Amino acid sequence: MSTSSPEAVKKLLENMQTDLRSLSMECKKKFPPVKEAAESGIVKVKTIAARNAGILAALKENSSEVVQPFLMGCGTKEPKITQLCLAAIQRLMSHEVVSEAAAGNIINMLWQLMENGLEELKLLQTVLVLLTTNTVVHDEVLSKAIVLCFRLHFTKDNITNNTAAATVRQVVTVVFERMVAEDERFKGIVEQPPVQGNTNRRSVSTLRPSAKDAYMLFQDLCQLVNADAPYWLVGMTEMTRTFGLELLESVLNDFPGVFLQHQEFSFLLKERVCPLVIKLFSPNIKFRQGSSSAASPAPVEKPYFPICMRLLRVVSVLIKHFYGLLVTECEIFLSLLVKFLDGEKPQWLRAVAVESVHRLCVQPHLLRSFCQSYDMKQHSTKVFRDIVNALGSFIQSLFIVPNAGNTPAVSAPAGASGEGARGTAQGGTGTGGISTNLTTQAAFEYRGTWIPLMTVSIQGSAKATYLEMLDKVEPPSIPEGYAMSVAFSALLDLVRGITSMIERELAAEEEVAAEFREANPDQEWQPQPGAHLVWEEMVSACWCGLLAALSLLLDASTDETATENILKAELTMASLCGRLGLVTPRDAFITAICKASLPPHYALTVLSSNAANLSGKAYSIQGQSVQIISPSSESHQQVVAVGQPLTSQPQGTVVLTAKNIQCMRTLLNLAHCHGAVLGTSWQLVLATLQHLVWILGLKPGLGGALKPGRAVEGPSTVLTTAVMTDLPVISNILSRLFESSQYLDDVSLHHLINALCSLSLEAMEMAYGNNKEPSLFAVAKLLETGLVNMDRIEILWRPLTGHLLEKVCQHPNSRMREWGAEALTALIKAGLAYKHDPPLAQNLRLQLLLLSPLKELSNVLHADIRQKQLESVLQILQSQGDSLGPGWPLVLGVIGAIRNDQGESLIRTAFQCLQLVVTDFLPTMPCTCLQIVVDVAGSFGLQNQELNISLTSIGLLWNISDYFFQRGEAITQELGKEEEALQKQAKEKGETLNRPFHPAPPFDCLWLCLYAKLGELCVDPRPAVRKSAGQTLFSTIAAHGTLLQQPTWHIVVWKVLFHLLDCVRTSSTTADKEKIESGGGNILIHHSRDTAEKQWAETWVLTLAGVARIFNTRRYLLQQLGDFFEAWEILLNHIQSAALSKNNEVSLAALKSFQEILQIVTPVKDSDRAGDAFAAMGVPPVLIDPLSASGPGRPLVRSDSLVERLTRYNGAELQAPPPGEESALEDSALWWSAWNTWYRTGTDCTKPPSGPTEKFSFIPSQPFLTALIQIFPALYQHIKANFSMEDLKKLGVILHGAVSVPISSDASPFILPSYTEAVLTSLQEAVLTALDVLQKAICVGPENLQVMYPAIFEQLLLFVEFSCKPPQYGRMETKHVANAKYNQAEWVALNYVPFAERSLEVVVDLYHKTACHKAVINEKVLQNIIKTLRMPLGLKYACPSESTWKLAVSSLLKVLSIGLPVARQHASSGKFDTMWPELANAFEDFLFTKSTPPDNLSIQEFQKNEAVDVEVVQLISTEILPFANFIPKDFVGQIMTMLNKGSIHSQSPSFTEAEVDVRMREEFSKVCFETLLQFSFSNKVSTPQEGYISRMALSVLLKRSQDVLRRYVEDERLSGRCPLPRQQVTEIIFVLKAVSTLMDSLKKTQPENVDGNTWAQVIALYPTLVECITCSSSEVSSALKEALGPFKDFMQPPVSRVQNGES
Repeated sequence: MSTSSPEAVKKLLENMQTDLRSLSMECKKKFPPVKEAAESGIVKVKTIAARNAGILAALKENSSEVVQPFLMGCGTKEPKITQLCLAAIQRLMSHEVVSEAAAGNIINMLWQLMENGLEELKLLQTVLVLLTTNTVVHDEVLSKAIVLCFRLHFTKDNITNNTAAATVRQVVTVVFERMVAEDERFKGIVEQPPVQGNTNRRSVSTLRPSAKDAYMLFQDLCQLVNADAPYWLVGMTEMTRTFGLELLESVLNDFPGVFLQHQEFSFLLKERVCPLVIKLFSPNIKFRQGSSSAASPAPVEKPYFPICMRLLRVVSVLIKHFYGLLVTECEIFLSLLVKFLDGEKPQWLRAVAVESVHRLCVQPHLLRSFCQSYDMKQHSTKVFRDIVNALGSFIQSLFIVPNAGNTPAVSAPAGASGEGARGTAQGGTGTGGISTNLTTQAAFEYRGTWIPLMTVSIQGSAKATYLEMLDKVEPPSIPEGYAMSVAFSALLDLVRGITSMIERELAAEEEVAAEFREANPDQEWQPQPGAHLVWEEMVSACWCGLLAALSLLLDASTDETATENILKAELTMASLCGRLGLVTPRDAFITAICKASLPPHYALTVLSSNAANLSGKAYSIQGQSVQIISPSSESHQQVVAVGQPLTSQPQGTVVLTAKNIQCMRTLLNLAHCHGAVLGTSWQLVLATLQHLVWILGLKPGLGGALKPGRAVEGPSTVLTTAVMTDLPVISNILSRLFESSQYLDDVSLHHLINALCSLSLEAMEMAYGNNKEPSLFAVAKLLETGLVNMDRIEILWRPLTGHLLEKVCQHPNSRMREWGAEALTALIKAGLAYKHDPPLAQNLRLQLLLLSPLKELSNVLHADIRQKQLESVLQILQSQGDSLGPGWPLVLGVIGAIRNDQGESLIRTAFQCLQLVVTDFLPTMPCTCLQIVVDVAGSFGLQNQELNISLTSIGLLWNISDYFFQRGEAITQELGKEEEALQKQAKEKGETLNRPFHPAPPFDCLWLCLYAKLGELCVDPRPAVRKSAGQTLFSTIAAHGTLLQQPTWHIVVWKVLFHLLDCVRTSSTTADKEKIESGGGNILIHHSRDTAEKQWAETWVLTLAGVARIFNTRRYLLQQLGDFFEAWEILLNHIQSAALSKNNEVSLAALKSFQEILQIVTPVKDSDRAGDAFAAMGVPPVLIDPLSASGPGRPLVRSDSLVERLTRYNGAELQAPPPGEESALEDSALWWSAWNTWYRTGTDCTKPPSGPTEKFSFIPSQPFLTALIQIFPALYQHIKANFSMEDLKKLGVILHGAVSVPISSDASPFILPSYTEAVLTSLQEAVLTALDVLQKAICVGPENLQVMYPAIFEQLLLFVEFSCKPPQYGRMETKHVANAKYNQAEWVALNYVPFAERSLEVVVDLYHKTACHKAVINEKVLQNIIKTLRMPLGLKYACPSESTWKLAVSSLLKVLSIGLPVARQHASSGKFDTMWPELANAFEDFLFTKSTPPDNLSIQEFQKNEAVDVEVVQLISTEILPFANFIPKDFVGQIMTMLNKGSIHSQSPSFTEAEVDVRMREEFSKVCFETLLQFSFSNKVSTPQEGYISRMALSVLLKRSQDVLRRYVEDERLSGRCPLPRQQVTEIIFVLKAVSTLMDSLKKTQPENVDGNTWAQVIALYPTLVECITCSSSEVSSALKEALGPFKDFMQPPVSRVQNGES
């Protein structure tokens, strides 16, 4: 309820009346005037209440009267009454119904009571109520009231004193509050400006009433403290300085505005307060602890704790509130404060001074003002810096100069560690209770000095302990560690305050800047330089001191929380310096944290060089020096890890403590949160982290993250469980640290990368030359940083990859390299996989940038790097293959950068990549890269490490060609576009377009590159590669050649095919003939491939066949090229040189190719290659039969005639000739060129070696010769029109030569099935076929051709001679086939008999047809035939084969049966004259051969042979003798002689008894005899000579018979019982038979033809015959019987009488 509400007023009136009544009651007896006054008072109150509406106002007006009774009551000095009155007065006061006059009266009354010492507490209460409830008390009255309180403060009663003190304080406050309220009221009114230069301290005319009171009060307080008389507080009797100072402090502290707004008050501050403080401080300044008073003449006043402490409080307030007014004065105060921290001052003084400093430290804005006012001004004390440094040196002094009260109770014995010292303290004298909690209490310990740490205040508030001890008179004892704890808090608060203030302002500035930039994007924002200068100055001023103190504390700290706080301070300072761009301090703080993270005295160059810059500086602060102390090595920290140092010299192990790990975490935190401001200090941070990571044994894992791993060498890292749990956290933070690099700006990121690079360089330096495991920290982190900054990879790509490529990947240490490659490839893979914006496909530059390091890795020689590179290529292909686009050339470049020296596995990996490209990615890559693919595939073919890869890569080339074929149109279009663009560029530059095979269109060029590559592979040193490449090349050209444009074929032929042929020919002819040992012991090489020469031979074969096939299948296309004839010639030249090569396989294949280009044989398909193997072994090639291929027009019916097969023209697989060009194939120039080649080849290969031959000289094989000869018939079809005699002769030479060539013994089993079979070899058959073709052609040809017949006969007859006289091949010795040993390289003569016989049959056949031809007659063919036949006929049984002479005879008979009539016909011309003697000799040689029949000849055989002889004689008797008149006489004579000889043929002496009768050729003799007789007795004998011949012959015969018989009879008789010799018996039998034959003949002949003498001779035989009857031989007897039989015809009765008595 408010005091003015009606109820309250009513109550007040009631109470007043009650009070007055009570007063009246009390005073009734003793004090009647009072009673009366009281009663009139009641009336007065009632009257006022009745008359006035505003009762309170009316009361106030009349308050003097109303109060009067109560004042009088107080005057009674009667306690009861006085109390009652005072209560009533207070009630009035509280309702504010006291006027100024009344108040004055009340105060006077109270003063009287005070002087009488009555009701002191009540008095104070009343004064307080009076002054606080209203403002009616002014000036003297007020001063009197205040003095009254002061007086009461100094009474004897403690309660009163204290109450009075409190009242004084409240009253002083009230006075100033009134002034503040007054100022509020007059706020809006403009005042007269105060008179300037008013120096009179009492001039208060300008102040308003309340202000004036306050002024007077404050001025007197100063007077009193200064022990001077007051001006206004009249009546003061005593005063204490401490109380005065407290009052001053409270006014200054509570009403700073008053002093700042009113000049008068400001003046007081400057003129009165400050000098006062400085004066009072003087004893403290001069005092030195420990200096004796004797040293100075005048006694020095000792510092007095209560005053000193209060002064410091005042100073704190002055500095806090009036710093702006009192700049100079504050400089003095602050300097004093700094001095009080000096070690020589008393302990308590230092403690309060530290507390005061702490108070300053929690006010950053104040500190900033110091900095601006002093440190930044010239010629001014650097106050701020001094404060910080003073704090620093204060802390150091506590460690370095241990004062009483802060050393441990017992000093440690020498050599004992700190732990030992504590032990001693505990177990020793037990002096202090401190020792018991040593180990747990937070404390600092440095070089044996142990200082506990207490909690002194909450962070950010300076709650002082000693500055608040206002009741203490004596200096208190300061507990150990208190000063340190305060100083520590002060330091932390200072750092916290400054950094948070500056950071707030920086943030605000950044906001403004951002807004400005948004509003004006085109303008540059300029910050106000002032603010920055201040910040920088503040940091510059304080960092040295802070760092010195914090480093020392960090080193000494044994408490985790304290350590954490120190680290946080260092961290915030470092980050602030970084933000302000102050590099040196930033690096200094970071260095401190780094050093603290590492074990003591750890040699780390980055840090030591940095620390050297600092440790040299000592900062002097008015005589005190702050030294940056080096860390102490004794550490009582818990050891949590033991590891290996990462240095080049092994140092044993190093120890990490929990504090090190804590520092490390701070370092991580710093890098994590403030990476953006680290700049070049990244180097320090990362170097330290690298060493720590190494000591803790963290190893990089996937993606560069570090994982706990075991150290590889040396004593393994030892980790306690404490740190083990930390490790994952640390490694996690480490990773996050680099992840957070994505939030750094570009510049900071570059700093980070550069730092990592230089770290990595150091690690590499260390890893040189020793096999210690290298530190991979930098590389791993480069990787991590790259991975998280993919979105702006461009800016860091070059430095990052450049370093990894040039330095790390080339490093000799394999682990280092491996990681370099891992990092690089991981980055590339990640870069390609990252979803860039714009996507890579549209940002070609970026894609190439990402891929280029992959390409550059190819320059590194280390295989492991290349392996990694290729593996990553494989992965890139698998994941991003579809989107590589323009990156393909780079990727392919990498795959193709293989070299032979790089080992199998590398090549294999690279090849896998290539396979993947070819199988999956050809369609997605730009067509311009296809050529690179071809080149790369080719290079794999050419590598010589892994044969299978070479072969597979050839397969890939085939796949590529297929792809070209299928996608031809698309590729052509794309390449066409590309070509246009290139040409345009070239034109602009004025250059010509430079690409391989230029004039050809681009798509054709692609093919040409493919062909060229395959061509290179075709001459690879390895046979398998050559073979595969050759097959592929030709198959490709065959399959896809149609895509090429015509002009391109020109390049194919000349640059690809002929070039290849030249290379192969050169290599083959120079190949090594040494035998190759079977490779590796497990691969057997077939003997046909066991020299390089043989292997090259196979290649030559393949190549030649391939080129020939192309010429054949693309004949029409090629013929349209201008220089087909030259190409044809060159091809033939190649065929010739191959055919003449000293290798059977090559030469034979050359001929096959020859056949193919002459289109004699179906082109061989690859599937039919099986034949080659046999050919190589000398098996005669069987001409391949096209089973389904049909030629143009008609289906081919199989026919086995060799000629037909050879001459068949098969057009399978040929392009049908365009109409009108059929003649092209018949172009005679081409054919004659072919004929010349054939002729040269034939001549060279059949020419026998001259001179004695080595057994190794080369002799062409049978299949080769066969093939050669087989070519002729077909070739002849095309050249027969102009085939001349000359050519025929050439042919003959070759045929003869070919047939004469012997066979090597090892091939003979294949060619000669067995000697006994009369089979022709295919070569011989071919020779005959060739001649056959010729004669057929002559037969149907024009007349002029027929002159060639004799030549053919001549050739054939030469062959016939072979039957008896095999041809010689040079001077070579040939063995008969039966004697040859297969395993020796001997030469075997063929069995020529069948050939000769077949030739003979051909001769007979041919003669049959041509006997009447002019040429045949003129050239004496018949004579030649007879002459040739003479040899076998003459040899007869001596012939190599008996069939020969039999055939010779039958042929002779056939020929003669045709030829003799012709000869007779032309007898007159004399053309046959020379033939007759030849014929006679032939007969002679045959019928009376010098050779004896073989012993084993059977009777049947003999009889057969005899029958042949008989046939000959019959021919003579039918064809010759009847026409004797057309026949030369000599000839007939010769015949007769022969017959004569035959008729009395003597037996051969070797027959057995049983066979004699058969073996005597009786049949033959008989025929001869009969013929003789026939012609002897013929009556047609035209000349006597003939008759004479026959007669003479007969008489000779008879005479001989007579002799034989006689001799036989003689011998028989003489021999007695012994049988006669076999021959004699035989002979006699023969004679007897001849006689019987003669008898028969004579019987058949007309008697008139028989000469008389003959008869006589015959009869004369009879007696002799009779004599033989006695013989013992039964054979003779039977013959005799036959002989005697015919004589019966002579037994006739005589016609005439006996003459002369003879009977």
